[in-house]
Amino acid sequence: MKVKFDPDADVLVFILRDDPPVDAIEQPGGVIVSYGEDKEPVSVEFLNASARKLARAGELSITLQR
Repeated sequence: MKVKFDPDADVLVFILRDDPPVDAIEQPGGVIVSYGEDKEPVSVEFLNASARKLARAGELSITLQR
């Protein structure tokens, strides 16, 4: 999984797989889920990430737990 934050667009993206998206659905609240050809999610985008306190430029920290 990859995580990217674009401070200019204020978008936080979780890339779950490297497959190209073929469809996307915008959920309420500015969340976009993109799906691959197999209908499984390939990425999740959070719009207005800094306003939602999900990310800030230079302050992104990720913790993965098992």
